[in-house]
Amino acid sequence: MSALVHIVDGDSSSQAGIDDLLRACGYRTKAYGSADEILGQIADDASTGCIVLDVQLPDTVVPDLFDRLSKAGSCLPVICLAGESDVRTGVKAIKAGAEDFFTKPVASEELIVAIDRAIARHRLASEQEGWSRAARQRLGLLTRREREVFDLVIRGRLNKQVAFALGTTERTVKAHRHKVMEKLQVRSLVELVSCAERLGLLRTDDP
Repeated sequence: MSALVHIVDGDSSSQAGIDDLLRACGYRTKAYGSADEILGQIADDASTGCIVLDVQLPDTVVPDLFDRLSKAGSCLPVICLAGESDVRTGVKAIKAGAEDFFTKPVASEELIVAIDRAIARHRLASEQEGWSRAARQRLGLLTRREREVFDLVIRGRLNKQVAFALGTTERTVKAHRHKVMEKLQVRSLVELVSCAERLGLLRTDDP
């Protein structure tokens, strides 16, 4: 399914022009006439995409709008549009977290490139968040002793060192290590360590 671009623009002519451009490029679109309108609906849509927002709308106050979007449950990247005389608002939007900023009228190619880039970033972030959530759920399946083995193994401890540290046998450690890798769905020590690093469980000063 193609990505969904939310167009927030109170100027019907501008809104229609952006809508036509995006649909011609294969995007799905959804249009809103105000910031309040999208804030009331954005949390209901989990599609990959972005928001193209005219910051000149009467109910749009930067950076408050970004806080309101976050509280509404949106993590979509935002591309802001404004008039040529409103560059300062654009600077505020970038500082508040906007993905990009353009003054109207924006060149079609520039807008499409920015939207493509924003959506690619959002898709990657969503995939990483999904992986992290699933990995943490799998990590939660480990027993207390399996977690202890995991914490030592990812720091390079050999089976005999883990056994000594935990007061058990190498054979028992090997059994726990096998269960850890099975539950975390990894096939090698390298994958196990990589998983721990991606989850932020290894610090650079770890031995």
